[in-house]
Amino acid sequence: MKRRIITISRQNGSGGRYIGETLAKELGITCYDEKLMDMVAKESGFALDYVEEKGEKITGSLLFNIASSLTYANNVFSGNGMSLQDELYFVQNRVIKEIAEKESCVIVGRSADYILRDRDDCLNVFITADEKSKLERAVKYYNMTEKDAPAILKKNDKARYNHYKYYTDQEWGMASNYDLCLNSGLLGIEGCVKIIRSVFESI
Repeated sequence: MKRRIITISRQNGSGGRYIGETLAKELGITCYDEKLMDMVAKESGFALDYVEEKGEKITGSLLFNIASSLTYANNVFSGNGMSLQDELYFVQNRVIKEIAEKESCVIVGRSADYILRDRDDCLNVFITADEKSKLERAVKYYNMTEKDAPAILKKNDKARYNHYKYYTDQEWGMASNYDLCLNSGLLGIEGCVKIIRSVFESI
């Protein structure tokens, strides 16, 4: 089957989001990143900032937080007994599958590679970069200071790793989980776009 969906997982500061947006524009298809978060927020009823923060990040041990904080425990569950984080994941899961059914697209983050694992029309990509390149991008585009950027990038990637591991039991960033792994620090943003597009259109 012809590939028609590209999922992009990315390290913080690697430019993966911009690669996805540029790629989608060149291919004439939709990039689901912020648009996906808007759809999930509307579908779930959660605030957009909650979807943005918790949709692909777990910042600590969920069970530890529940066990150690009664207030947290009282607020973390929805009416059906499911944790709010789990409810968000399942809504996100459903929305991503619905998108994949109806159109060719690029989906950035949100464990889309795993959620769509049973489809044979997906090209799953992971974008990494060297530390210097990530730090430069963080300072230039994310308004981070040179002092704070290393810790913030590391914290964000750890949160994504934990989220992916929790919901998929897979290793985030492990090459065997993806079809293509690219270093944007070495190849550049345009280089990554060119390679992904070439592979996507040839298989």
